[in-house]
Amino acid sequence: MAATSSNVPFRIGLIQITCSSDVADNTTRTIDRIRQAAAQGAQVICLQELFYSLYLCQDENPDMFDLAIEIPGPLTDQFCTLAAELGVVIVLPVFEKRARGLYHNSAAIIDADGTLLGIYRKMHIPDDPQFYEKFYFTPGDLGFRAWDTRFGRIGVCICWDQWFPEAARLTALQGADVLFYPTAIGWLPSEKAEFGDRQHSSWETIQRGHAIANGCYVAAANRVGHEAPAGGEGIEFWGRSFIADPSGHIIETAPSNAEAVLIADIDPAKIEAQRRIWPFLRDRRIDAYSEIVKRHGNS
Repeated sequence: MAATSSNVPFRIGLIQITCSSDVADNTTRTIDRIRQAAAQGAQVICLQELFYSLYLCQDENPDMFDLAIEIPGPLTDQFCTLAAELGVVIVLPVFEKRARGLYHNSAAIIDADGTLLGIYRKMHIPDDPQFYEKFYFTPGDLGFRAWDTRFGRIGVCICWDQWFPEAARLTALQGADVLFYPTAIGWLPSEKAEFGDRQHSSWETIQRGHAIANGCYVAAANRVGHEAPAGGEGIEFWGRSFIADPSGHIIETAPSNAEAVLIADIDPAKIEAQRRIWPFLRDRRIDAYSEIVKRHGNS
């Protein structure tokens, strides 16, 4: 699809909730928050990563594969119906069952008429203490994309993708006005006192850098609350979902200890103005970047 964009402003919403082991309750509460965002004028609404369950990757448990869903399927159908009812676009992050033994960390992109526009599959898969995602998820194979929705052209990456400038740049080059990042990131409680502020600052700073480097909006929807489905210390998700404008300035942010619905207006004129003054896309030396496809140095 050609990289196009609209000049018409639109409003986005981010949903930040706590999760329990009750999938039905998580889904119901998320739907209530979507309705709340729509009532505040949100036209494109993004949920947090793996929104309908506890964060399942804190240990390597084969039973957790039972949480995976097919796309399309009953859950995506439910949200397609909701999107059409409310006339909103929904970014729906799910645990996707593609085939027996083949699973992805994905997001379904649903247009405001209920059409399933496509799927993004998380490209970068982490493997850290209590974030054992390589056990569960196959790396994405659909590349970095953007979609024309009823209200604007949007790009979607997921969590660990947000640390990679290549992912942001390639998505922005597809013409995205907003880079959405459904997220599940937090502290190991034993590390919070020593590393907490620094870790959060790094997370926020790099994404603000994506907004600056690409002259577009960035919107990160994170989980909130303490989750310990495998026992032990669990993870304290730090919330603090935020929306940054094309200059990297944070225009809305959520608390670290409570559910929230964030609302912000996206103005394509600000993207144009930012790129005229800081024309990074113009000045890219695409003739000199061949080394970027190598793992490291000249090897």
